Amino acid sequence: MTAEFLEMIMLICFGLSWPLSVWRNIKARSAKNMSLQFILLICFGYVAGITAKILNGSINYVLAVYIINLCIVSVNIAVYFVNRRYDKYTPLHK
Repeated sequence: MTAEFLEMIMLICFGLSWPLSVWRNIKARSAKNMSLQFILLICFGYVAGITAKILNGSINYVLAVYIINLCIVSVNIAVYFVNRRYDKYTPLHK
């Protein structure tokens, strides 16, 4: 096994949690259990990984997994702001 393959497996395993997180946060309709700082930190980490791949000239299938994970985590940013509006305008969440 190559290092790239193992890195891809790590990213896939880690990345599988993000769609579940997005779905759970959409269903919750509240931002109370979400941390924007945490989501942004994860996005920053993915951007750093993508940048490292590009700077090293390692443009391969692993880079695609980084980009997919970044896109899915970024959806959580949008969900955070939608849920904040729910918290602000829905009396049940106050």
